[in-house]
Amino acid sequence: MTKKPEVLAIVPARGGSKGIPRKNIRLFAGYPLIAYSIVAGLRAETVTRLIVSTDNEEIAKVARQYGAETPFLRPAELAGDRTPDLPVFQHALTWLTGHEGYSPDAVVHLRPTTPIRPPDLVDRAVRILLDHPEADSVRGITPAHQNPFKMWLIDGENKPIHPLTDVPGIDEPYNAPRQVLPMAYAHTGLIDVIHPATILGLNSMSGKVILPVLFDPVYSADLDTPDDWRRAEERLLTDGPLMVWPGKAPRRLPEKIELLVLDFDGVLTDNRVWVDQDGREMVAANRGDSYGIDLLRNMGVATVVISKETNPVVTARCKKMNVGCIQGEDDKAPALQKLLAERKIDPAHVVFCGNDLNDLPCFPLVGWAVAVADALPAVARQADYVLGRPGGYAAVRELCELILEKKGA
Repeated sequence: MTKKPEVLAIVPARGGSKGIPRKNIRLFAGYPLIAYSIVAGLRAETVTRLIVSTDNEEIAKVARQYGAETPFLRPAELAGDRTPDLPVFQHALTWLTGHEGYSPDAVVHLRPTTPIRPPDLVDRAVRILLDHPEADSVRGITPAHQNPFKMWLIDGENKPIHPLTDVPGIDEPYNAPRQVLPMAYAHTGLIDVIHPATILGLNSMSGKVILPVLFDPVYSADLDTPDDWRRAEERLLTDGPLMVWPGKAPRRLPEKIELLVLDFDGVLTDNRVWVDQDGREMVAANRGDSYGIDLLRNMGVATVVISKETNPVVTARCKKMNVGCIQGEDDKAPALQKLLAERKIDPAHVVFCGNDLNDLPCFPLVGWAVAVADALPAVARQADYVLGRPGGYAAVRELCELILEKKGA
């Protein structure tokens, strides 16, 4: 029998991220960011071992929870803002050889900041390299968003600019139609597969002979800033591509939506209550929420509140917003099922938004379950989508905007 090639996947994850603190273990669409890269490697048929190279014990602990090995902690001098990949990978390979006598046939580089991967990408890339021993590496590339043949170099202000590159046979490519220019591809960091000899012998993360593995641009998402994070998460959880998930894949926002069901305390309010000397209660609500609900109503989407509390303040606010109100429900699931049966609404066309444990039984009864940003962790983990805003601070308006966008409003 032919011995199966030894393929080592390495996920580099330092602990000192400044743009997004604790980025590598921050929850992205319900799971620690690093978990996506770990699981993508572990589920690949060709990968025989996966390690995380980190300087941070907290990251190492999370990595182990998702099945990665952390045989060492990376030295601090290899975990700086400007530390390139090469010495990190050289350290890992040298350590494994020196301490375990372990030497792989190929090394897979899985960056945690590019979590959205096609299910077959790792295996496709590894097989390309194993089938082409003359290559130094395989690099994941996708059609470039901007054409480099229309880009310029600048020497300084008020000085002539120069084209970035020429195109043989095309005079002034920067003035040519895009359709006649060569197709250009970008390296987004989604995956690289490298021969160990390239890393250790050629002192390179790529070498000179680099073969491509192509993927669709919909998988391009590099999370360097909070805005990158928010946009990628929103796109992923509302209309994302088929990909590797660390756990159960969240459901997508339904195409058809007839009803929005909301908890009250902690969703339409910030969960605080003011009580006067006579026991009267007051809460704070956001006018943006009521306007968003009005917009939904105009698009044919009704809204109903189901609340555990029996309180005049709930009744008053719901009346003001012109929405249905069901109160005093310790067990919200039967109340929700009764509501849907009475209105003859398909549960698949319903969105539910909550924040606390008594909302969880409603989640599997609807087509899309949503949690506000400050929901309990157990609730956020089971939600299909976690909003960017906390309850009482226009979280419902944010949800309304997502639904309106889906309906093309």
